[in-house]
Amino acid sequence: MYLASSAPHRMFNFSPGPAALPTAVLEQAAAEMLNWRGMGVSVMEVSHRGKAFMELAAKARDDFRSLLHIPDRYEILFMQGGAIAENSIVPLNLMPPTGKANYLVTGQWSARSAKEAARYGEVKLVAHGADAQGRYRSLPPRSSWQIDPDASYLHLCINETIDGLAFDGLVDRGELIHQAPVHMPVVADVSSTILSEPLDVAQFGVLYGGAQKNIGPAGLTFVIVHRDLLGRAHPLCPAAFNYQIVSDNESMYNTPPTFGIYLAGLVFEWLIEQGGVETMARINAEKARLLYETIDQSGFYSNPVDPAYRSKMNVCFFLSDEGLNDQFLKESDEAGLVALKGHRLVGGMRASIYNAMPLAGVKALTSFMQSFEKRYG
Repeated sequence: MYLASSAPHRMFNFSPGPAALPTAVLEQAAAEMLNWRGMGVSVMEVSHRGKAFMELAAKARDDFRSLLHIPDRYEILFMQGGAIAENSIVPLNLMPPTGKANYLVTGQWSARSAKEAARYGEVKLVAHGADAQGRYRSLPPRSSWQIDPDASYLHLCINETIDGLAFDGLVDRGELIHQAPVHMPVVADVSSTILSEPLDVAQFGVLYGGAQKNIGPAGLTFVIVHRDLLGRAHPLCPAAFNYQIVSDNESMYNTPPTFGIYLAGLVFEWLIEQGGVETMARINAEKARLLYETIDQSGFYSNPVDPAYRSKMNVCFFLSDEGLNDQFLKESDEAGLVALKGHRLVGGMRASIYNAMPLAGVKALTSFMQSFEKRYG
């Protein structure tokens, strides 16, 4: 068995989300479950507006800000609904007054974002990265982007978890938005890359994502929004989803996902102890390098994504004989390597190697892959 730690029954979990959490974080949460801060109750049982929880939430925001070097001119919001809800919440907050927005479609998730935004105004498709087969294997060249300069914002997805491709570095704002005017805010879904590598927050107007990949459990959503973008919401935007109202109430306008915020705070503390985002970036680069090299050096496995845009978080791969897929999944499960099945829209295999996946887990996976190839290749 390739066990993930000394903790009993802990497997190497390659799930795309809800994803693995650091074992140390889960152990601390378990230890505090019945008696948080000596109060004799769980953190899930205290008032979200009480002094103890407000202190917890404030520290979580401060640690998040520190880890990403988020400038003071940005608000950090803890919300609900996940990134899918943000596909509606973003246009409701930002599309007025022009009623138009630019969307760059580079995969299944950004395509979904654009479709949802079209319910609230006019969506300009900057570029569409699907090939003739409807698959996303590369990013559309910057020279092909067509940006409406009069739209309210430009939306993109930094990492496409289903398709396994991503922007590899956003060098500077001019290159990022190509021909868009400087005043146009860039909005990015960073659900699956947040805290995995350094990110220049100042390049963006809004960064958002679900917590269930690199931060915490499903149910918590984070939004990092420039203060200049507050107060623009459509009159019909629900109050609980209005960025200005959420900000004014320190994310406590309605009862937030308190346990999610608590666990996110523990993950932030764990990341700081590991050496921060810069340290995680080095580890994540090594994990991705090892896994892609194993795929590329094999005649048994393949990855169709342009190497220039391969995701470091979600590595998709295919067996040369797809009739062996079920056997691969059966044996990998037995080896303690779980949740490797690819998304139903793509097929094959997918290894999600977020921050909580240790290098040892990727080494165990590549060792298993090589062994499987020898037996069946």
